[in-house]
Amino acid sequence: MKIGVMSDSHGSLANSLKALDLLDDCDLIIHLGDVLYHGPRNDLPDDYNPKALAEILSEREDIIYVRGNCDSDVDEMVIKRDLSKDHRIIDLGKYRLYLVHGYKEDEEQRLKKAKANKVDIIATGHTHIKDLRFVDGIVLLNPGSTSIAKDVTKSVAKIYDDRIDLINLSDESLIKTLDL
Repeated sequence: MKIGVMSDSHGSLANSLKALDLLDDCDLIIHLGDVLYHGPRNDLPDDYNPKALAEILSEREDIIYVRGNCDSDVDEMVIKRDLSKDHRIIDLGKYRLYLVHGYKEDEEQRLKKAKANKVDIIATGHTHIKDLRFVDGIVLLNPGSTSIAKDVTKSVAKIYDDRIDLINLSDESLIKTLDL
């Protein structure tokens, strides 16, 4: 199983389409929140068009969402997918994942919850900064942002059976790999 991971698209149509295209070979895509609205602390992202993005996302049945701090009930209504949960614990392939946008709890709290639920991978968004590392035997993954990167490079991630790749959205180059 191959799982695509993206976060913090913030209504950027062009960057979201690029991310979806790059993750098109995945069996499933996880979106870690902040889907349509740019948020009051962010500048408008490139090609800000939340209405068009919502129309495209409403046609996709291969995306699992968690709610971000910029997501609303209206966002859920227009993408026609469940955006009500601020976290999910799911089993995909041989891994158990804890999915959360990441603004309500810190790393220590997430690790405690992950250990209690026998989670292999914690996937978060929110910071717009990529992260991929092991802590106490658990993978911490933040794919960064597809639209408003705060560490310069817009990015996504792919989870394979034996590794996780962070991928530069602009040129599709590999940023980092973590063997599982």
